Amino acid sequence: QLQLVESGGGLVQPGGSLRLSCAASGPRAVSYGLGWFRQVPGKEREGVSCIASEDGSRHYADSVKDRFTISRDHGKNTAYLEMTSLRSDDTAVYFCVALSPLFVVLGQCFQPGKVDVWGQGTQVTVSS
Repeated sequence: QLQLVESGGGLVQPGGSLRLSCAASGPRAVSYGLGWFRQVPGKEREGVSCIASEDGSRHYADSVKDRFTISRDHGKNTAYLEMTSLRSDDTAVYFCVALSPLFVVLGQCFQPGKVDVWGQGTQVTVSS
């Protein structure tokens, strides 16, 4: 079974930066598209970003575009989310996800129903 393990969450000041990592392992790990969702208590999970391959199609939510960057290292089977200019409303639990790369290409990676595997989540708190 494919497994996703996130790391890098923590407390950061507004305007600061943080990098999340998602290590994927298991059958056909390299064949999946990878991405990130986030969730605030009492709210639905929202898509943040996704990528089909190391230099392939990628998408960003409007709220994070120009501030977050998603990347992928196939040699390590790891995806990264580099977050800069962090704001208080970026505070959430961030989940790494795996889905068909076709859904990334089609721009459907922000639909929870398209996700095959969810990570356990890592807390990001932006506060002074």
